Amino acid sequence: MTRIFTLLTLLVSALPMLAQTPDSTLRLDYVLGISDGRPAVMLHEVSKLDGWGGRTVNLDRAPLQGNGQVVVTDQATGRILYRSPFSTLYQEWLHLPGADSATVSFEHTVEVPLPECDAVVKLLLFDNRRDTLATHTYLYSPAEILVRERKRPRLPHRVLHASAHPSPISVAILAEGYREDEADTFYADAQAFVDELLSYEPFCHYTDRLQLTAIATPSVDSGVSSPQSGRWLDTPFGSHFDTFHMDRYLTSPRVWDMHTAADAVPTAHIIVLANTDQYGGGGIYNNYALTAAHVPFFRPVAIHEFGHSFGGLADEYFYDDEMDGTYALDAEPWEPNITTLVDFASKWEGTPDTGLFEGGGYRSKGIYRPAYNCRMRTNEYPAFCPACRASLERTILFLTEPVGE
Repeated sequence: MTRIFTLLTLLVSALPMLAQTPDSTLRLDYVLGISDGRPAVMLHEVSKLDGWGGRTVNLDRAPLQGNGQVVVTDQATGRILYRSPFSTLYQEWLHLPGADSATVSFEHTVEVPLPECDAVVKLLLFDNRRDTLATHTYLYSPAEILVRERKRPRLPHRVLHASAHPSPISVAILAEGYREDEADTFYADAQAFVDELLSYEPFCHYTDRLQLTAIATPSVDSGVSSPQSGRWLDTPFGSHFDTFHMDRYLTSPRVWDMHTAADAVPTAHIIVLANTDQYGGGGIYNNYALTAAHVPFFRPVAIHEFGHSFGGLADEYFYDDEMDGTYALDAEPWEPNITTLVDFASKWEGTPDTGLFEGGGYRSKGIYRPAYNCRMRTNEYPAFCPACRASLERTILFLTEPVGE
């Protein structure tokens, strides 16, 4: 009897350690910038919402390193409750001349499963040698009264593709620069993206695991801002071309607003369609993708940017200018589809139908890609290369199936 009682006691004491399916969200809004000449992370607001749109498996690990990570741990035991990688526009800005002496700030948002215990939420940013650049630590308590309770916004939306999987990959497709009377145009553009995505390997083999919802965020003005043309418009996310004075780089400074709109439905991934016929876009890993919806290359560009934001894939194109400092040639990039050969064994070595082609990651020398051409290199190529497909498949499986230790 004593042995049975002891066994029951051990089982009960272990219950808090068992994985639970998240049912609520803790949202943290940050400001990223420079303080005393050094990169800094500052917490702006903490809030919580009912429902959880992220993964429900493999919560304590990350599929890739990313340029940053959020790590949530049980304060009492140190056990990792959740880990997720990401990248930021801020870290791209840090490579620009004069960034270390500027006073520009960037918004950033992370959403994690709402802890049921006192927990430590740590945000880490890495440099291009994968060393820690800056950190921020926040102590969360379920008893904290200053964590605002958010209600999910009531925005018109349509499920364009429903998942039948118990742990779906939820993607929100947001409208940027579409007035209310242009909602039908937005839904048609969103459906075109969905159709294109589901035609690509490996997504076409995992259609049952994808939940794709279009959210018609209404805009005051029609179109998006183009500073080079002197055109500034009133749109939900303030998106604009000419980011970092690169005419085709289309990004949004209003990441908090973007996440608020995406919170209309529990979601984990965001792609924004811009109502413009000016060519451009951008994609940031586990942050967002943004693309012009009314250009001839809309469909392939949207998939390319989603490759960045969903799969952490690097650009495989390159320039002759050797001054780009995005990647350090003496360190192995974390992105799965480029290598500096510092640790090639961790990349696509042995993947069928791949090779080693010099030129990638914006540099013609010192960085290598796995195929001569790929969706991550040109708009004309009709598919992801084998290494990119393999990595995207690993990501899909990681997000939807438990993996072994």
